[in-house]
Amino acid sequence: MSDTEHPDDGEQSLISHLIELRSRLLKSVAAVMLVLLALLPFANKLYGWLALPLIKHLPQGGTMIATEVASPFLTPLKLAFFVALFVAIPVVLYQLWAFVAPGLYRHEKRLAVPILISSVLLFYIGCAFAYFLVLPAVFTFMTAVAPAGVAVMPDISHYLSFVLMLFLAFGLCFEVPVVLVILVALGVVTPTQLAEGRRYAIVGSFIIAAVLTPPDVLSQTMLAVPMCLLYEVGIIGARTLTRRDDSSEHASTTN
Repeated sequence: MSDTEHPDDGEQSLISHLIELRSRLLKSVAAVMLVLLALLPFANKLYGWLALPLIKHLPQGGTMIATEVASPFLTPLKLAFFVALFVAIPVVLYQLWAFVAPGLYRHEKRLAVPILISSVLLFYIGCAFAYFLVLPAVFTFMTAVAPAGVAVMPDISHYLSFVLMLFLAFGLCFEVPVVLVILVALGVVTPTQLAEGRRYAIVGSFIIAAVLTPPDVLSQTMLAVPMCLLYEVGIIGARTLTRRDDSSEHASTTN
C-alpha cells in the first residue's frame, strides 16, 4: 500500500456512491410524485380517454361497470399513477444516466445516449401503436364474436389491467432494435448472425406475441408483425454501428 492510500478510501468511495444513488432515486420518485399530483384532478378524465377505444365499439346501450365497491375511486387513481410513471420515464432514465455516466468510457457514452433516447421513444411508439391501432381492432373483434344474448359490460378494473398489460407488451417488444444493437455492441452476436437467424426470429416473434397478448389471433398478429419489422431495423442499426466502429479503428490505425 502506498503512503498516499488510506484503508478507509474504498469504504468512503462506496458510501459516496450509495449516497449519490439514494439522491438519484429520491429525485426519480419526486418526479413521479409531482406528475401524479398534477394528474390527480384529471384522473377520471384520463380513464375516460383510456376507455374510449372500448366504448366506441360497445353495442348500443352497452356500458362499463364497477363490480367492486372501491373500483370507481381506486381504478382512476391507479391509472393516474401509471400515467405519471409513463410521463416521468425520461427523468428517471436521466437520473440513472447521471449515476452511471462517470464510470463509462467515452465510446460507451457515445453509444449509451442514443440507446437511452431510442429506448424511450420506441416504448412510447409501442404504447401509441397499441392504443390507436390494436385496441380498436381487438375490441371490434371481441364485441363482434360475443354470443347472442350476452351483454358486453366490461369491468373498469379488469379493463385497466388488460390495457396496461397490452401497453407493456407492445412497449417492451418495440425495444427489439435497441436490444439487438446492444448485443452487437457487446460482441455477443454479429449482424451477419442476426440476418442468418431471421427465420428463427420470426417464429420467436409469434411465440412471444402468443404469450404476451390476449388469446386472439388479431392482437397476436398485430404484435408479431411489427416485431419482425423491428428485427430488420435492429439489423440495419447493428450494421451501421459495426461500420462506424470499423471506420474508427481504421482511422486510428492510419494515424
